This record gives sequence, C-alpha cells and structure tokens, in this order.
Amino acid sequence: MEYRPLGDTGLDVSRLCLGTMTFGEQNSEADAHQQLDRAVAFGINFIDTAEMYPVPPRAETQGLTEAYIGTWLKARGKRNDLIIATKAAGPRLSHIRGGPRFTREHLHAAVDASLARLQTDYIDLYQLHWPDRSTNTFGKLGYAPDPDEEVTPLEETLAALKELVDAGKIRAIGLSNETPWGVMRCLHLAETQGLPRVASIQNPYSLLNRSFEVGLAEIAHRENVGLLAYSPLAFGVLSGKYLDGARPPQGRLTLFERFQRYTSDVAEEATRAYVDIARRHDLDPAQMALAFVNSRPFLTSNIIGATTLEQLESNLASESLSLDSTVLEEIEAVHRRISNPCP
Repeated sequence: MEYRPLGDTGLDVSRLCLGTMTFGEQNSEADAHQQLDRAVAFGINFIDTAEMYPVPPRAETQGLTEAYIGTWLKARGKRNDLIIATKAAGPRLSHIRGGPRFTREHLHAAVDASLARLQTDYIDLYQLHWPDRSTNTFGKLGYAPDPDEEVTPLEETLAALKELVDAGKIRAIGLSNETPWGVMRCLHLAETQGLPRVASIQNPYSLLNRSFEVGLAEIAHRENVGLLAYSPLAFGVLSGKYLDGARPPQGRLTLFERFQRYTSDVAEEATRAYVDIARRHDLDPAQMALAFVNSRPFLTSNIIGATTLEQLESNLASESLSLDSTVLEEIEAVHRRISNPCP
C-alpha cells in the first residue's frame, strides 16, 4: 500500500480510503465490521464517513454509519493506528438539527455527536460536506447568484473549527464538494487570520467526471490541498454492470432510482468506450477505472466503497495495477471525444 501526506498535517494516509456510506442501509453492522477488518488488514489506514450517512439520507438511519464504525473501533482497539475522517452536513437536510449550518453552534454540536457515535475522543480530519452558500454542487451547472441566499461567513466557520482544533476534538480540517473560489478563500483566511488551513478537498473524480482538473487540480498541486476522490466508479457505473439497461438486483442504481447523475445516454456511451478499452487489454473495467484515479498526481486518496466483500477485494486489487501508456492514451482519446459527461 502506498501512503501519501495529508496536506501539511504531518499525517500519512493510504492511497486507498475506505468509504462507508452504505453502512446502515445496504450493509449491516456485521457487514461493516467485516469490510473494516479486511480493509485494515490490506493496509488501509484511512476511513471516511459523515454525520448524514448512510445514503440515501433519511432521519430513520442518520448516524448509523458512524455508530457502526464506533462499535468496530471499540471492539478492535486500533484507534491510534487509523485516520478517521467525517463530515458536517451542509444546508437543506431538515432532519439534522432542524437544518444544519456551518455556524459555531451547529459545528460544536455536530462534532460532539460524531465523537459520541464514533466512540472516540478525536476526529483526525473534519470536513465541511458541501458549502453553506449558493453554489454549484452535485452536478449542478449554470451558476446563477441567489440574491436571497443565507450564508454563514467562512470566517465564522473557520473560527469555530479553530476552537475545536484547540480543544483537541479535531486534528485537521478539509472541504468537500467545494469550488476553486471556496478553497482559495479558505486558504487566504487561514494565512491572514491565523485560522486552520484546509488539508484536503473531497470532490467527485472518475473517468466520467474529471472536472476537478479544470481549476482545482492546480490548487491541489500548488497549495498542497490534495484530492480525496469520491465516486471513482461513478456509483458502480464504470464496472459496466448497468450497460444496456441492466439493473442487478442489489445494485445501488437499482435500489435507489433517485441517483441519476451517471445514467444519461452520453454517460452510457462513454462508459461503454471505457469498458471496451479494459476488455481489449484484459483488464477488469472497475479496476482500470480505479487505477486511473490512483495514478493522478493531485490525488491524496481514492475513496473506494463496496456492498460485498467480493467487490471490496476487487477494488483493493486496483492498488497494485499500473496502467501502461497505451491504455492511458486510449483513455485520453475517449475523454477528448466525450469530456466530462457527468460533471
């Protein structure tokens, strides 16, 4: 397993990170513990979760993912060997604190609740799940300012996070679903006001969505704020299992029709092209897609998720897969023809 620095924190994280948003919905507590055991045995030391998980977010299940990780941490006693990341939910989820915001009050309450569920005294990386302002997230295009928006100033948010760092409850902070403006604004405030410096940005990145390269990749490189890539398999689409309208019984897109981000006609065209590349070169399509993400110079960690141990084993195998120049050139040819079909 390769390990990479998490920004300027002094922490080193595995190039593969275990994503957990299925724990509590598609995966039971026993399933979750099995996945955690296998991932750690393989060499993963980085586990990512969020207060809103599992997905899809529901009041009835909210917090179960952190709770399952907490019972595993208590049973295994390996807390100091691991880097645990979680996230504070942004606006629009009314079942969390009546509608979460990134105010001092909300962030202190969110951290305390996560610590209790995780059964730990500290969180290694605490992330803002999506911006507390009107901006493009989760595939939205066509930015239009909202004159009536309610915004929690980033100064207030970072000041609250500083209090939590000073209290020893969190070690480092990160962003998620953020824009170039948001990252640079946070870095500026950290530099000029002595506030915590963001260590990472967790955004979508896959063969179907390389929009991170447009503005954020240079920031990741020059400012040492590396990418934590989520949805590297585009909800499993890049495995090819959904081609031609197929809907495997336990597939996420079969169970939850609300997830349409990676299912357009152009997404299917691009997916077919990438799957064809893999098969021509005797590669597993999912492993090829993950290996591509693993190879990016701006990547800190690639967040893999699975609903079965078989899927997890396949994802873990991508760590040792290196794509040759021919495969990479063919991937780039598809990307030039069908660029970012699922932003």
